[in-house]
Parts: sequence; C-alpha cells; structure tokens
Amino acid sequence: MPVYVLQDEVYDFPPVNQSTKDGLLAIGGDLSPERLLVAYSSGIFPWFSEGEPILWWSLDPRMVLKPSDLKVTKSLWKTIESNKYSCSFDADFEGVIRACATVPRSDDQAEEEEDQDEPSPWISEDMIAAYCDLHDMGIAHSVEVYQDNELVGGLYGVSIGKVFCAESMFHTKTDASKVALYNLCQFLIRNGIELIDAQQETAHMRRMGAAPIPRKEFMKMLKPLVKNESLVGNWGDGSAEFTMLL
Repeated sequence: MPVYVLQDEVYDFPPVNQSTKDGLLAIGGDLSPERLLVAYSSGIFPWFSEGEPILWWSLDPRMVLKPSDLKVTKSLWKTIESNKYSCSFDADFEGVIRACATVPRSDDQAEEEEDQDEPSPWISEDMIAAYCDLHDMGIAHSVEVYQDNELVGGLYGVSIGKVFCAESMFHTKTDASKVALYNLCQFLIRNGIELIDAQQETAHMRRMGAAPIPRKEFMKMLKPLVKNESLVGNWGDGSAEFTMLL
C-alpha cells in the first residue's frame, strides 16, 4: 500500500486504515500546532529520526491505559508514601522533553537504571520546538518529579478533550517515572480525562496496567472523547480552563 504524501498547509490525513502493516500512514508536512492537533485527534502521531522526513503513524494494535486501571505495586506505593520525591505539573516542560530526548533509556523503561540503553533519537530539536509551542498554547503538558530540587523523572504529552496522548517519559532515579505516571493518573481522574493513549506496546506500560486494543476499537473510543472540552492552560498553577479545541 503506498504511503500518503502530505501537502503543505493542508492538514487533512488519510483514513487510518490506509496505513501500512507496521502503522506508517503518511509522510511529509510540518509540525505546526494545527497539524498536530488534527493528527492526535485522528489517532495519528509523528515519529521519525533526525534527518528523516516527518513520518506519521497509526498503530494497530494501540496501547491504552484508563487512569483508574493504573497498577500500583507495593514497592511503588512504598516509594510514593516515602515522600522522597516531589511532583509538579507544567513547571519545566522543556526540561522534561529534553531529558526524554537525552537520558539513556531502554525500550521498556526497565526497572533498574543499569538496564537502560540509548536515548530517544526521534525527539529532535524540531520536535522539541513543536511541542514547546503546544505547551505555550496550554495543550501539551508535563509532569516533573524532583528529589532535593533535582529533576529526576517526568513525562509529557498532549491533552485533547478527555484524552491524554502520552509521548515519552524518563527517569534517573528508581521509580521516578512511575511516580510521574501515578500523579498524572490521579490528576486525570480528578478532571474527568478518561483515557491515556500510550501509542505503542511496551512491557513497562503493560506492567503499569495498559493494554493493547485493536485500532478500530481505539478509534471508536477516541472520536467522542476528543470532541469534549479540553483542560487548556497551565495544569500546575490553577489557571487552566475547559475550552473547546475542535
């Protein structure tokens, strides 16, 4: 099946069922806020390495997590209750995304730091700039985890309607990214955001309670959820308000 070539300043994507077997749907275009909003609300996300053209994906199956289904192990709960980490929202978005790009990690966000591998090469300077623009618009959000005022873990993603599209996470201390995910899920539950789109299946997210579902089922869930009001603004300072984006 041929891959669709996007046109400049035209933000429509082909139907996701036209993607290749491995999930590649389209190539080209740009990372403008308008295109990214259309992409995420349509079950599509960008993923490409530095120097490559922009590649757009819609995977089948799709990894999802309902915030209320998060699995908190006894050891993680012990870490949470120890209060050795503090957590914030939208306090250092650029710091989080740059850490996700540079901190060595394994494909499944392994339990122990010594099991980590290479950084995420797909988070290029263009990607960082694009998501920082979305953050400035109050649409992309970060969770920061600190120990003794040092950023030791976090995650970031895009929030549209009642869906949080998770992009990446990192940790330099044990359980720090899990603490970020726990605090994110608690926040989403309080604010009526019903689904985390974790995109691709990993052992780490499976352990945390996420599950792969057929893309067709995912799209049926996604379409009504993104048509709700979005919590736009800074999630950490109380200024965010529910606003229609689509």
